[in-house]
Amino acid sequence: MKSTLVRIPLNGTEEQHRRLLALQAAFVQVCNALAPMVQEHRCWHRVTLHHLSYKVLRERFPAVGSQMVCNAIYSVCRMARVAFQHPASPVNLARLNGGPLPTLHFADNSPVYFDRHTLSVKGGKLSMYTLDGRMRFDVALSPTEEERFHTEKLREVVLARNAKGLFELSFWFAPADEDEEAGPLQVGNRQALLPEYVKVEVPQQ
Repeated sequence: MKSTLVRIPLNGTEEQHRRLLALQAAFVQVCNALAPMVQEHRCWHRVTLHHLSYKVLRERFPAVGSQMVCNAIYSVCRMARVAFQHPASPVNLARLNGGPLPTLHFADNSPVYFDRHTLSVKGGKLSMYTLDGRMRFDVALSPTEEERFHTEKLREVVLARNAKGLFELSFWFAPADEDEEAGPLQVGNRQALLPEYVKVEVPQQ
């Protein structure tokens, strides 16, 4: 079965928008600090990369919470899997033929990944992590959407800016019996190649 997407616009105040921009900027900084480690160690296995990078990233970015650093590691690993393993990618390992890996670069509009530790929805209230404390929104969910939070597996929560520059949350659900090892990249084949906010920087010869 394919995954299901639920989008929630965050129609907050100017101050809330500023706080979300600050969170996004910090998250992107962590991703771009991590990307060269992927290139150097040729590693995008999430657990292994966590052991290689977590302490360094926490020391370099003390304002970013520990769980958001973990989510940045997830984001970079997710994109690296697409870049270096997808058969249609121009920089997959087969095409590189043992050469040096390029470095991924995340643009300012790159999304922020959340998880159950950094975001929750209950009783029409949404609570999410920011750099300066939790922020809360009132959200209007349909009965069907509300039911999904109780009966389906929440695979990804993504904060991104839409075409108008406004923030919205995207919730990806999968059937409760779906194999966890399939991973979000395979759910519904929704991410075949790198999105526009991730660029590939090829090393100079």
